[in-house]
Amino acid sequence: MYAFDYHRPKSLRQAVNLLAKVEDAKLLAGGHTLLPTMKQRLAAPANIIDLNGIAELAGIERKGRAVVIGAMTRHADVAESPIVQEAIPALAELADQIGDPQVRNRGTIGGSIANNDPAADYPAACIALGATIITNKRKVPAEEFFTGLFETALEEGEIITRVSFPLPSKAAYMKFPNPASRYALVGVFVAKRGAEVRVAVTGAGADGVFRVGAMEEALKARFSPKSLEGIKVPSKGLNSDIHADADYRAHLIGVMARRAVANATGKA
Repeated sequence: MYAFDYHRPKSLRQAVNLLAKVEDAKLLAGGHTLLPTMKQRLAAPANIIDLNGIAELAGIERKGRAVVIGAMTRHADVAESPIVQEAIPALAELADQIGDPQVRNRGTIGGSIANNDPAADYPAACIALGATIITNKRKVPAEEFFTGLFETALEEGEIITRVSFPLPSKAAYMKFPNPASRYALVGVFVAKRGAEVRVAVTGAGADGVFRVGAMEEALKARFSPKSLEGIKVPSKGLNSDIHADADYRAHLIGVMARRAVANATGKA
């Protein structure tokens, strides 16, 4: 690694002030992306601002018809939370599928969302559930937050503080994981809230997470796995790599979507 100055603020206000004061700074949450890129000398920030000492950024609470999760809440805490398990069990199940125990006990929901890896799990949940990303400056609907490959709507000096997930009536997440990394080759989150149905896909899109409108319309008419039979997602614009080509990923989207709907309806 290159030399850098390390900062460990104790409050969100201190972190925001540091971010505005020091030059070429990077925020450290779980560190699963930042530290490896620094070790490989693909990134060399002059300042690291460690958010792990800020207690106010962690925690889970039920607020009316939503579950609000602090940005520094670990994946393991989301998976094991009685609040999440009762209110949005699909979100707890998603968190329990991330990486391995070491990753789940260190990685954070805010860090994952801010990084917006195209194979990460949380972006699909955020889009499907209609989540709101809350920062120190504003509230951003998930649809507007994820803007492209490893890109988000976060502006300079902006820190994710928490994420608010509206409660669905039915929801489920199914993924086909890379056997080594546990990242999603394809992951599909299906959610129904009122008359609205959303189907969000991660791991497959060249530009990151996306919705499948044809599946959503079919499920609005009848929320059943059979409603998705015959619906094919075009392979154009999907990822193709050594793990799976675009055609295979297109096929997996249909398979995972049907499994997710079956799970959400209790027919799995």
